[in-house]
Amino acid sequence: MRDLFFVIFLAGMLVLGMRRPFLLLLGYVYIDLVSPQRLSYYLLSSVPISLIFFAAAFLAWLIADAKDGMRWSVRQSIMLALLLWAGWTMKDADFPVEAALKWDWVWKTLVFAIFLPFTLRTRLRMESLIVFMGLSAGWIIVTGGLKTALSGGGYGTLSLGVDNNAGMYEGSTIATVAIAMIPLILWAVKHQTIFEQKGLVRAFGYALIFACILIPVGTEARTGLVCLAVLILLSLRDTKRRVAYIVTIAALGLVAIPFLPQSFTQRMDTISGYQGDQSASTRIVIWKWTWDFVRANPAGGGFGAYHQNRFEVTIREAGDDGTVRTARVVDQGRAWHSSYFELLGELGFPGFALWIALNIAGLVRMEMLRHRFARAGPEDLWIRDLARGLQSAQIVYLVGSLFLSLAFQSFFYMWFGLQIALDTYARRRGVRADTGGFGRTQSINGASPPSASAR
Repeated sequence: MRDLFFVIFLAGMLVLGMRRPFLLLLGYVYIDLVSPQRLSYYLLSSVPISLIFFAAAFLAWLIADAKDGMRWSVRQSIMLALLLWAGWTMKDADFPVEAALKWDWVWKTLVFAIFLPFTLRTRLRMESLIVFMGLSAGWIIVTGGLKTALSGGGYGTLSLGVDNNAGMYEGSTIATVAIAMIPLILWAVKHQTIFEQKGLVRAFGYALIFACILIPVGTEARTGLVCLAVLILLSLRDTKRRVAYIVTIAALGLVAIPFLPQSFTQRMDTISGYQGDQSASTRIVIWKWTWDFVRANPAGGGFGAYHQNRFEVTIREAGDDGTVRTARVVDQGRAWHSSYFELLGELGFPGFALWIALNIAGLVRMEMLRHRFARAGPEDLWIRDLARGLQSAQIVYLVGSLFLSLAFQSFFYMWFGLQIALDTYARRRGVRADTGGFGRTQSINGASPPSASAR
């Protein structure tokens, strides 16, 4: 029955895409995030549906879509350079087979992120992407949130619909994605125009946010809790009544503690002391090993280079009688557990520099948009708020990346493409706005602002 649902849904997207080609691109987004071929028993598991939708979306854009206002950005150049450098490292990869497996999806992620801004020419299309990404990830988040609310969860045990604990279905990854989504969901609740802004739409948005908050609880992902704390701190910047906000958050936290599973609170306690937790202890050693490795190999070891690490870790455990015992654990072939060290270990200093430049450029450009449109008319405040939401989401991503290998997670690269599209759209708008110190107030290109209905 589930297979039939996926087939009907995707076939419907293909049919509708013949009339509205942009829907083919949204279909690819859905397939990339939800991976219905992994959820299917047999009907879709052997069909290259991802390739079909991307090829159809690209051809539809090439043949039928307007190209006016299209521009190439610096960030697209950075992603292209990162793509070329990653491809170049393939010839000297320490583990060619493992490198080829990762390259097979990394190049698709980067190519799609480079292509995406060309298609997001209007506000409606940007809204559609945000809503579709939210609903696609929401497929996983709502499933996990309901299971958490009804039966609790557990580290590595919360079922999200598939047995394969990888990609968006990996507990810590979906916890980071869920928290990073919250600013964009709030933006959609306030500004989206696809659905009429009625109580039911708003209720669904807030319910989805609640499910996002439940995901770190259900997965017992420490990274999710850290990301949530960072998001709360970021929200203080745009909160007028900060004292009341802090008091409210603190009160809600205290009220929630008695309802949290004991396993969750015990796992969160390990944040303050990594030596008593093998997972945290091995990460520290892996990062030290990676730094020594990249100093000896400035170009990195290629995708999957972590397979060659080997080390010993000392674990301290407190017994019931209060005595502290130590144990030596030998481990090898452990993954990077950090996007920063993932880039360093696999693509060396050049790849790391490109990735950092991409993220810094995105943060700076979103900050500039926040200031440019801070005093814009009501019809353009959505640009300021979207820039604010994308910036907060990216900061959450960068914090989560400290502890997770998310350097090439496609979900966030779609947001990079959205940032570029928003920047390009804002330039075309030519809105006269206060720049707040980032430049002089002016009408871009001397053009008068288009009407509010320009989509």
